[in-house]
Amino acid sequence: MKKSSKNRLTPRQQELFPGDTLFDKIARAVCRAGTLPRKELHEAWEMAKRVRRRYRGGRILDLACGHGLLAHIMLILDDSSPTAIAVDKNIPLSADKLSGALTDAWPRLKDKVLYKQMDIRDITVLPDDIVVSAHACGPLTDLVMDKAMERHARVAVLPCCHDLKKSSTAGLEGWMENTLAVDTARAMRLRASGYKIVTQTIPCEITPKNRLLMGEYPGHTASSSAGPS
Repeated sequence: MKKSSKNRLTPRQQELFPGDTLFDKIARAVCRAGTLPRKELHEAWEMAKRVRRRYRGGRILDLACGHGLLAHIMLILDDSSPTAIAVDKNIPLSADKLSGALTDAWPRLKDKVLYKQMDIRDITVLPDDIVVSAHACGPLTDLVMDKAMERHARVAVLPCCHDLKKSSTAGLEGWMENTLAVDTARAMRLRASGYKIVTQTIPCEITPKNRLLMGEYPGHTASSSAGPS
């Protein structure tokens, strides 16, 4: 079963996830919705669990959210977050179907996930938010980071589709592969802005675009204590 498959999960594929683990329960709900490729399920899960090990509580802002799976999993993993807002310029029509399947499985999600179809430039970020984005294409990742940095909010991005004309390499392309230079420059920019950064990867068998960058501004209190590793 290739985790990188772009084939859509369907209700009859629930049998591929027969266990009692939290991941299998989420996977079966995604199968029942019949809206997402297998790859996106694994990406969202692997990203969310790593972020939640570091950052607890706070409102979730899932920017360039697509169907909003990441927002839902972030709430499932930590019920202390009050709400999640899933923002995208074009929310898929089937997003409600996915949200419904997950809410049926976790009734506590009812009314906690709000979709907003809008430009992410127009969303208001609060200091206690956790701003997340999985595979925001090219410079959208930089915009997500900018939105978080404006308010010193916690941030986690999984970049993809690097645009070397629009995203800075910080002059590092002479030492390293171009897309790695872009992501290194992003990490440097967060750190230069005062953030404590964490760099990790999700499994490469899911996606080669697997570099996860997380950042928290020192002095953040509220609900920012790290969870179990």
